[in-house]
Amino acid sequence: MALIEIYHVIASNYNVDPAHDAAANPILEGQFVGLNSGGFVTQTTTGNVITQLPHGLAGDTIASDSGATPYAADIVIGSGGATRSTSNRVSDFFNETQGSGKMTVYHGGGEFFTDQYATGQTWTPGGDCYVDTSGLLTMTDAGSGRVVGRVVEGPSEYPSGVPGTDVEGSITLGEFVRFVLTL
Repeated sequence: MALIEIYHVIASNYNVDPAHDAAANPILEGQFVGLNSGGFVTQTTTGNVITQLPHGLAGDTIASDSGATPYAADIVIGSGGATRSTSNRVSDFFNETQGSGKMTVYHGGGEFFTDQYATGQTWTPGGDCYVDTSGLLTMTDAGSGRVVGRVVEGPSEYPSGVPGTDVEGSITLGEFVRFVLTL
């Protein structure tokens, strides 16, 4: 649940609806978001139907139960195997918009790695990217017809920089798709 910014052209801040239910409808960093008629950041879909054209990439997370940065992880906190998600910012209880009421939204171009992508497909470098009915990056148009980017590299392990043996002498952060944002 993460976005790794390589470079970006525009990072705007948009208001978040104060009535947004983070538990029922989390918006994770790296998912595509739209703007509703009130000017609030919103998910691009409602009930698996695209209801908002993608406006850009969420640069912050609105959630209630898990971290959504590349370095978030679940840790075991009890002898019964209970887990708790960690993050660099646990003070906001996984809602990075709580203090300001605004969300960073990347648009106007850039290059990113995201783990918010649809699985089970072939990623062709140079191919068009769309948003699916879950707000995830995909190579299949799910109905909006709006191209949001171009694939640079399909899912591959991203190095964390922590010494290890997974990839490039590091422990991996997981699989990410590298793409160029064209919104």
